[in-house]
Amino acid sequence: MRRDRASVSGRARNICFIEVRLKKIGIYGGTFDPIHHGHLILAREAREILDLGEVIFVLAAQSPHKTNLSPASAAARWAMLCAAIAHEDGFSASRLEIDRPPPSYSIDTVEQLRAERQDTEFFFLIGEDNLPQLPTWHRFGELNRLVQFVVLDRSGATVEERYPVVRRKIDISATTIRNRVASGQSIRYLVPEAVEQIIRRENLYQGANRSHRKS
Repeated sequence: MRRDRASVSGRARNICFIEVRLKKIGIYGGTFDPIHHGHLILAREAREILDLGEVIFVLAAQSPHKTNLSPASAAARWAMLCAAIAHEDGFSASRLEIDRPPPSYSIDTVEQLRAERQDTEFFFLIGEDNLPQLPTWHRFGELNRLVQFVVLDRSGATVEERYPVVRRKIDISATTIRNRVASGQSIRYLVPEAVEQIIRRENLYQGANRSHRKS
């Protein structure tokens, strides 16, 4: 019997425990109408600060919180998004929300991504202007348990937030870009060149924009 116990003890000493590290992925959702350098700079900053393996840009068909807007078509916005991140390491784009009926609920997207990507910790990147409405989001309680919210703040303010914050003062907004296009002004340096080419080629944003909300 002693030999048996010694044998078991010896085997136990040879057991090694492997620490499994979860992959860290950022989810950055929005209408991206159009995507601009402000989006890209903060996404890159978040990836570096949070050590994210990837940032997934999830294009919304129609945000349930911006129902007053009439965005460019999903096809045009998808083309601009893909063009903007084409040569960006660690960035990818997802059609999950534009390939299902609107409105775009974040909880549905997160549940699908979790089902597809096992052993992954998700960080949900959200603009600071969306924080007031966050508790009203569809099934917010469940969403709050499934992801770590991270605030992307390009306002330059130093207000304390309940979530981690990535701050970078960037005075660029999609609303400004749409209005500049409508009034015939240049948008050079505000969006990637490939995005500007699509906007010009497709004659996007020619009408006056009524929204004053930053995006």
